Amino acid sequence: MHDELYYQLALTMVPNIGCVQAKILLQHLEPAQIFHAKRSVLEKIEGIGTVRAGAIHSFRDFHKVEEEMRFIEKMKIRPLFITEKDYPRRLLHCYDSPTLLFYKGTANLNAAKIIAVIGTRSHTEYGRQLTEKIVRDLAPLQPLVISGLAFGIDALAHKAALKYGSPTVGVLAHGLDMLYPPEHQTLAREMIRDGGLLTEFRGKVLPDKHHFPTRNRIVAGMTDATIVIETGIKGGSMITAELANGYNKDVFAFPGRITDSKSAGCNQLISSNKAVLLHDAQQLVELMNWEEKKKPARLLQRELFVELNEDEKKIVQLLREKETTGIDELNIRSGLSSSAVAAALLQMELRGIVRSLPGKLYALA
Repeated sequence: MHDELYYQLALTMVPNIGCVQAKILLQHLEPAQIFHAKRSVLEKIEGIGTVRAGAIHSFRDFHKVEEEMRFIEKMKIRPLFITEKDYPRRLLHCYDSPTLLFYKGTANLNAAKIIAVIGTRSHTEYGRQLTEKIVRDLAPLQPLVISGLAFGIDALAHKAALKYGSPTVGVLAHGLDMLYPPEHQTLAREMIRDGGLLTEFRGKVLPDKHHFPTRNRIVAGMTDATIVIETGIKGGSMITAELANGYNKDVFAFPGRITDSKSAGCNQLISSNKAVLLHDAQQLVELMNWEEKKKPARLLQRELFVELNEDEKKIVQLLREKETTGIDELNIRSGLSSSAVAAALLQMELRGIVRSLPGKLYALA
């Protein structure tokens, strides 16, 4: 009896079966069933057909699967299959979400708030300051900060996240048996402790040029908001921003001078309505609806509300003990007559101190 991972890995190695086709297959069969199904059964699945069914049926590279399993165990890598609960859920909304991801780290890939901070490799001092400031100012919200661990803005974003206590994950364009660029070895080790490294590429896969756009779709897809700091008209950051737009994700860009080539991409994204012109962290928080509810302030306001009479004070005290309280319980525990409780509740409801709920329940507003 083979491990589930055995067939999950095998599925990613079959020629002509990409992420989209794997999703189609998994709607009908479990990974092991895919490899044990009759060719005729596979051929009938819409989107698979004769050629892909033949590729699955004739797959014989199981020695590579076993080699990869040994590598995963040796490197203490955590594989995340697309059907697992810890797989980045935001990626599931992308049509080309990776079938299998490989992860080393401690960060929650399904954190409540996830941002991508991206930009040029050859940043200016302006870009450095913007990166530091946006990550620092968002740190109280503890967002997961995603980037590509490249030179420039990527590395600055990861370093700032570590500095200000936000978890940070680098998405790689190669396997986890190496690191590109090698100059970021120390940074990567720190990130594994306080974040992580994530890739869809197996061991021994090198950072070839065409892997970077593939990597960028993960950066764009697993976040809530993509923040472009500085970028030229062409480059990886523009690709990521375009991908994020295609996934209906929120994209933000800091503007720059029209004469500055390193801000030309940001300015173009803004002028073409593909990115919101970003001023600061507070604007992002408001637009993403990440503002915390100000309940403590309202509680304080109630405590200072001197116009409460003695009956109202009794009822407020009882309502503070529970989220909701029924009218019958208020009648019994307050020691007041039912008419006195009803009158007090009505007056406080009109003044916005309490609110009535279905089922004759009441709560503090």
